[in-house]
Amino acid sequence: MSKIKYFLIAGLLRIAGGLSLAGAQRIGRIVGYLVWRLPTKSRQVTDVNLDICLPELTEPERAALVRESLRQTGMTMLEVPLMWEWPVEKCLGLVRETEGLELIDQAMAGGKGLILLAPHLGNWELAGLFFSSRYKMAALYSPPNMPEFEDYMIKVRGRLGSELVRGDRRGLARLAAILREGGVAGILPDQSPRGKGNAFAPFFGMEVKTMTLVSKLMQRTGANVLITYAERLPDAAGFRIVVRDTGPGLGDSDPVAATTAMNQAIEHCVREIPAQYQWEYKRLRHRPPGEINPYNPDRVC
Repeated sequence: MSKIKYFLIAGLLRIAGGLSLAGAQRIGRIVGYLVWRLPTKSRQVTDVNLDICLPELTEPERAALVRESLRQTGMTMLEVPLMWEWPVEKCLGLVRETEGLELIDQAMAGGKGLILLAPHLGNWELAGLFFSSRYKMAALYSPPNMPEFEDYMIKVRGRLGSELVRGDRRGLARLAAILREGGVAGILPDQSPRGKGNAFAPFFGMEVKTMTLVSKLMQRTGANVLITYAERLPDAAGFRIVVRDTGPGLGDSDPVAATTAMNQAIEHCVREIPAQYQWEYKRLRHRPPGEINPYNPDRVC
């Protein structure tokens, strides 16, 4: 059954990969509108996240942002098949503007490695493709629930030689080795971490479980860290690659201080283009023991 499911999904990805950017974004907006219009889980989670994380918004402002966020997420979903199925050169041609690339050269001066944080903001698949076309790069990933899909995912994401490493002990050792060699490690920093490598730190004012991996890699390898995202431009005009400094503190030996600094860096980027952040993800579900689960108020963490 799982193989049938894989072939069905792979077939749909290939069909969607035949769309133009404008066509994919148009369908994505429709999908997002339907998710917003119907009583879906994604709509509920987005409502909760924006109510907690951006309390300064008025009710009309928050309602408008919920709707636009779901439309933007719909566009991201329909853009992924393009990033996976289009020729690499065609994908890279979608990058119309760049900002802050000089920060990367500065961070890697003297052969230092670089940890590149890429939160779920804009089109992170394109950001990964863009940087793997320029640098020796490895990216951390979690295996999909469908084993047959893993080989496909590794193949399409590694088309430019980017190395995908699992988030296990062997994978983390490989990531550290690449950083010591002066390479680039791409990490999605705003996922709820598994295992023991975490600390509770504020994210938009709420204490949530946050990965300590970044600070540990910095301490072990001496690597620098920057944050990046691919901003979606209006009217299917393409994307803008943005690179930002993270500010101090990410390599602090105190895990709470380090994760707090990382979450602040993510927040600053999200506030620049809040509609393009994946608010549909239950980022706030893992809280300190005894606290209420915001997505299920009857449950205590």
